[in-house]
Amino acid sequence: MTPSARLAAAIEIFATIETERRPGADVLKAWGVMHRFAGSGDRAAIAGLVYDALRRRVSSAFLMNAATPRAILLGMLRRERGLDTGAIAKLADGSQYGPEALDDGERARLDSASMDGAPAHVAGDYPEWLDPFFKRTFGEERTEEGAALASRAPLDLRVNTLKADRGKAAGMLADLAPQEARWSPWGLRIAQRADAKSPAVHAEPAFLKGMIEVQDEGSQLAALLSGAKPGEQVVDLCAGAGGKTLALAAMMENKGQIYAHDDDKRRLAPIHERLARSGARNVQVRNPKSVGDALADLAGRIDLVLIDAPCTGTGAWRRNPDAKWRMRPGALEQRTKEQAETLDRAVPLLKADGRIAYVTCSVLDEENGAQVRGFLARNPGFAAVPPLDVMHALGEHAAVFATAARLSDEGLLMTPRTTGTDGFFVSVLKRN
Repeated sequence: MTPSARLAAAIEIFATIETERRPGADVLKAWGVMHRFAGSGDRAAIAGLVYDALRRRVSSAFLMNAATPRAILLGMLRRERGLDTGAIAKLADGSQYGPEALDDGERARLDSASMDGAPAHVAGDYPEWLDPFFKRTFGEERTEEGAALASRAPLDLRVNTLKADRGKAAGMLADLAPQEARWSPWGLRIAQRADAKSPAVHAEPAFLKGMIEVQDEGSQLAALLSGAKPGEQVVDLCAGAGGKTLALAAMMENKGQIYAHDDDKRRLAPIHERLARSGARNVQVRNPKSVGDALADLAGRIDLVLIDAPCTGTGAWRRNPDAKWRMRPGALEQRTKEQAETLDRAVPLLKADGRIAYVTCSVLDEENGAQVRGFLARNPGFAAVPPLDVMHALGEHAAVFATAARLSDEGLLMTPRTTGTDGFFVSVLKRN
């Protein structure tokens, strides 16, 4: 396909996402099935255009003074890709299979492109109804934080220290040019171009041998900051597919016991294969029971409960840019209710001096600090561990990390803008 034809396809796909309110990945997949002539390079380039348009949806519309799929794609090429009017005109030139040629109004908007006067939510590319929530978290920096959440994410890998060290894993992935992550002692990062195919990490020998897992550096740090120690009894209460469970197993050097649980058996399904590949031997998967509590026998026995809480996912918008436009206020209300219930479920499991590591991939205080404050009000026998104490787990990086993350009495918040990770909140709550 020509570059112009790719742009026309991206405009078509974006229009379908907007009108049918379907996830971008589903629409892109369906388009690929219907257009088998498009090669893998074409599909990757088209997906890059679509996702960049979703990331910069409202700011691109502001630049073009129109919110049509065509206007948003053209505005994105200026705002995100940095193309000038001449370069954009070569893509929208009215050629066969390409978009119609630019009209005079579009040329004028592209020539004078400026974000001057744009409201915070427009310049930050997030839904307007979330602006008061972003202001509570970020204040006058909410535009910059929102814009960082709208950026493209790198590909982060966690080296499984049960199987390899970081140097060995990096050597096996030399063709992908991985770099050591800034904070995580297990992390490798691979930069990705917007129009490039994602590397086939799952086909790499290092992956097949269990030496690496795909995991954002922020998620790796959330596991590290939980402070799990070899020999402890740990419950991963919302284990899902097991990303943090696997990280904990490596941290604990296969010593002690981890109980991986999730209320939805379907979310747990991938964990079994991942555990087998990783070499983790100290994990017991506890599927939910139709009657009774699958964790009842663990009451009073647990050193650490990790809660990777169900949340709105606002911190992961770099990886799911269409999710922010589908999010509604009712989802936040539902998630905060679930978070409070999950925190309270952890309490009976803990020993007298046990602790909870509460984690979200959200940047909203309602899901983070406010949840911790509510928990402490309901459970006066607990106290939040000061973030500076939690960060000791980062060793030599702790002091610099403390200046990058947002610290509060309740915990710490990572964001793409400040720590270069997805947005993650971590709070450690210790029973007195």
